[in-house]
Amino acid sequence: MNNKPFQFKEFTIKQDKTAMKVGTDGVLLGAWVDLDKKINSILDIGTGTGLIALQLAQRTDCEIIDALEIEPNAYEQAVNNFENSDWGDRLFCYHTSLQEFANEIDEKYNLIISNPPFYNDTYKDVEQKRATARHTKTLSFEELLSATAKLLSKKGTCAFIIPNSEEKTFLNKAKINNLFPYRITRVKGNIKTDFKRSLLQLSFTRSKPLINELAIEIKRHIYTEEYKNLVKDFYLKL
Repeated sequence: MNNKPFQFKEFTIKQDKTAMKVGTDGVLLGAWVDLDKKINSILDIGTGTGLIALQLAQRTDCEIIDALEIEPNAYEQAVNNFENSDWGDRLFCYHTSLQEFANEIDEKYNLIISNPPFYNDTYKDVEQKRATARHTKTLSFEELLSATAKLLSKKGTCAFIIPNSEEKTFLNKAKINNLFPYRITRVKGNIKTDFKRSLLQLSFTRSKPLINELAIEIKRHIYTEEYKNLVKDFYLKL
C-alpha cells in the first residue's frame, strides 16, 4: 500500500493515515464534472484525503467548499491536506456522516459531488477502514441520493462516479428523488475492455442526457488523448 504523498501540479495529497489512497476514480470525477460559473457553494461527500474538493478548489473561485468524512483518520488527513493547500481559507471538512449532516443543515449547495461507496458484497480481504469507506452498508445509494436531493439547490447539479453495472439501478433511485441525468460518460480502462465506471451528472430538470464514452488507455501506460486532455491540469506527467 502506497503511503507516499501524491504530488499533483498545484497541490499535494498526503495519504499515510487513511486506507483510501489517491485513485483514478476520484481524479476522473474531479476533472470531469461540469462547473457552472455561478457556483458559490460545493459539497464533497466522503472526501477521503480531500482530493476532489482540492481539484474543485483549483478549478473554481467558489468561496464555500465543504467536505464530509466519517472515518477519523481520513478526516484528519483531509483537514491537513486542505490546510497545506493554497485554498485552505475556502475548504472546510466536517467529521460526520451524510445522514447526520443532512438532518442538521438547512443550507443548499449549488454542486454536490461524491465518489461514493459501492461494494455491495463484503470482501474479507479488504482492510476494515477501506471497507468502511467503500461499502454501501455505510452509505447506501438510497441514502446518498435522498440526502443529495435535500441539500441541493433548485438549479444545482450533483455528480457521481459509480460502477457501470450499477448505472441503471442508480438512475432509477435518482429518479425517485426527482434527479435526472444530463451528462453520462461511460469509462473503460482500455479501448478493448468493457465499461468499468459511469460518470453521472444530474439535476432536478428532466432532459435528454448527453452520453459519451471514455477509454483511459490504448495499452498499458499508453493513455488516450481524451483521457490526457481531461486530467492534464492535475497530473505532473501529463
